[in-house]
Amino acid sequence: MRPLEKQPETSNEIDEALSWHDGDARAAIATLLADCAYLRWQLELADRAMGAGFTRGWRPHAERE
Repeated sequence: MRPLEKQPETSNEIDEALSWHDGDARAAIATLLADCAYLRWQLELADRAMGAGFTRGWRPHAERE
């Protein structure tokens, strides 16, 4: 799937996440929070490893602007 293509309406990500955890909302939220923490850690590693010239001064931010 190309990034700009819209997913069909029959695919509901929330229902899929709950289904993956057998309807347990707390387990689904815990998994999503763990994934978020892991991605923030990966972003921090990438920020430390990147040179300023590589990105022409742009730096990634963990928080939304």
